[in-house]
Amino acid sequence: MADENNVQPATAEGAPQEANAAPQGGQQGGYGAPGGGRGGPRGGRGGGGGGRGPGGPGGNRGGRDGGRGGRRDDRRGGPDDGGEELIEKLVHINRVSKTVKGGKRFGFAALVVVGDGKGRVGFGHGKAREVPEAISKATAAAKKAMIRVPLKDGRTLHHDGNGHFGAGRVTLRSAPQGTGIIAGGPMRAIFESLGVADVVTKSIGTSNPYNMIRATFEALGEQTSPKSVAQRRGKKIADLIGRGGSQTAEADAAAVVE
Repeated sequence: MADENNVQPATAEGAPQEANAAPQGGQQGGYGAPGGGRGGPRGGRGGGGGGRGPGGPGGNRGGRDGGRGGRRDDRRGGPDDGGEELIEKLVHINRVSKTVKGGKRFGFAALVVVGDGKGRVGFGHGKAREVPEAISKATAAAKKAMIRVPLKDGRTLHHDGNGHFGAGRVTLRSAPQGTGIIAGGPMRAIFESLGVADVVTKSIGTSNPYNMIRATFEALGEQTSPKSVAQRRGKKIADLIGRGGSQTAEADAAAVVE
């Protein structure tokens, strides 16, 4: 009986000690193991399971950075286009490299033309470390720099035009219906985005797409319509374009569409 009395108190005392040891072990295990006592609340703030263990600081940092990253993506959203559908054409991508101590760093430059197919067009240039980001930057810049070009019957230019930028020189000529777009390279992308169906062009000099596009936009910027000229000079459209009698002049004036 004496042995049984001695054993029972030892067992009774041992149970509380084991119960007390569990929380201490949980607190200590919280620093290194996921799901610990103190690790739970601290890991919850970052979305991780552990406190200061392998997943703890990473979880906290991931939670805070993830929140900031979402707001940063919202700020990078493209400009509002007013619900209109735009035609985006990638003209050229240039890859550049910079030699540094650890090797080479590559970057990309994109040239994009954007238009609505109804007389508005623009171009933009963007640079980034990745191709998609460079294209998105160029597209945003093109949307901000769009210009309006008056079109005859909504299909061709009103008159011929010349433009030059650097060593690039271009000539634009209006064409009858059914001619199509006689242009190559970057100039074709401009007229397709602009909505021109009939035009004849010629590029003389450099074939650099940047200079060709700037020269083409210089020529397009000089385009004027009979309506705008008549308003500037204080005359009627029939007085400007009529050469075969009053009836023909009025018919031609009525057919003028910007």
